[in-house]
Amino acid sequence: MNLAEALQKIKPVSAAAARECAERFNRVAKPVGSLGKLEDLLIRIAAASGSAEMETLRKAVAVFCADNGVTRRGVALHGQAVTAAVAEVLGKGGASVSVMAKCCGAEVLAIDVGMADTVSGLRDKKLMPGTDDMTQRPAMSRETAEQALTVGIETVGELKERGFNLIATGEVGIGNTTTSSAICAVLLNRPVKEVTGRGAGLDDAGLSRKISAIETALTINKPDPNDPMDVLRKVGGLDIAALAGVFIGGALHGVPVVADGFISCTAALIARRLCPPVTGYIIPSHVSEEPAAQWLLEEFNFSPVIHGGMRLGEGTGAVALFPLLDMALAVYRDAATYDDIGVKQAP
Repeated sequence: MNLAEALQKIKPVSAAAARECAERFNRVAKPVGSLGKLEDLLIRIAAASGSAEMETLRKAVAVFCADNGVTRRGVALHGQAVTAAVAEVLGKGGASVSVMAKCCGAEVLAIDVGMADTVSGLRDKKLMPGTDDMTQRPAMSRETAEQALTVGIETVGELKERGFNLIATGEVGIGNTTTSSAICAVLLNRPVKEVTGRGAGLDDAGLSRKISAIETALTINKPDPNDPMDVLRKVGGLDIAALAGVFIGGALHGVPVVADGFISCTAALIARRLCPPVTGYIIPSHVSEEPAAQWLLEEFNFSPVIHGGMRLGEGTGAVALFPLLDMALAVYRDAATYDDIGVKQAP
């Protein structure tokens, strides 16, 4: 199935499942709506999955690893060799997201979609050894961008076949806050300076280089804000493209997808612009420290539960939401109802 066919098959989430879930929550012996956003998120999961009958959440984290040619412009605190170093630890199960996922019974699927190096322990879906330098030319071809999207879509299909019904997004790739900022500048129609942050800890000189590189890339490539694929292929990254595919795949297969932070939400923006109904299948997790994060959340009308100042990436913010969702489901499924305790529910 090609990208166009996949997009045509996506339907809106189930309003009936959402209503049924909300009504069932209201019968639990507690003040109506008193679990706040946790109830809202579970209702959102029911709507995306198409059923209010939720026994358990089988959770997986899809982490895409890729390099970005723009890093040679000094836009990040570290060079691209760090992508390989972190990916190697990820492949061995020792990365932060790996440890966090183990704590809450989630599986990590790590995928090389475009690293400059090759490390063991990762699924090999490499499309190119890192993107081209977007300050010189488009980061990738349109065909490669679509292939990366397809990798993400197929990943969701595989995980669903294996019985997973909740997927989180993650990424590893030095320089991907630069590509994300470039995409946001175009699609959110914001000045580059407003949407560009310090990433992993750039000093003032580094931030200036980063802003300059993005401005140069936009001037040279002239990405079309009305064509999300044009923006993605000219100033995006392979990890962002694959993540956009995960959000599209979630909508295609009826699997809710928990979005991590800035990079994941940028990918979600690409998916939303390609197919607006995708939005209903996305579950927000936390508020990133990156400056563009708030505008991204406003674009989606999302109000995340976690305000922890997190900026690690890898999918850690999304995984941090998993235990809260598990507890919300436990109350929904197992807590006493008003009927159980013989009390008439307040109107």
